[in-house]
Amino acid sequence: MKLILSAVLGLVCLSNAALAGSAEGIWLSEDRDTKVQIVNCGGKLCGKVIWVDELIDPDTGKPKTDFHNPDPNKRKRPLIGLQVVNGLVPDGPDKWSGLIYNADDGRTYQASMQVQGANTAKVQGCVLRVLCKSHIWTRAN
Repeated sequence: MKLILSAVLGLVCLSNAALAGSAEGIWLSEDRDTKVQIVNCGGKLCGKVIWVDELIDPDTGKPKTDFHNPDPNKRKRPLIGLQVVNGLVPDGPDKWSGLIYNADDGRTYQASMQVQGANTAKVQGCVLRVLCKSHIWTRAN
């Protein structure tokens, strides 16, 4: 009986691991206004903005840019194509750690991404690894 129970428990654990899957792919942000494509770049994971809900800035009538970047030379970069996920490396089962750039405030944060199922991932950005904010991203088509 213990052998059967152990086998069933093992299969459940394997199926949950299989459900989590890869972090690579296209992810929709929690607020549903941005899609980020995560790809392997030299053994690490990187991600670029490939879609934004409101592409045109209502104040300028032009496509939105990296306006809040602290570097004035980067403020005219378009949001589409902007790399926002940088150098994520494995940090446990279905979890990666690295850096994430927030174009809303122009700051880069320590980050982690943990795939929690076939279609969801918890993305967390932290200041000094103490003050953290989490978002749930959904896998997009």
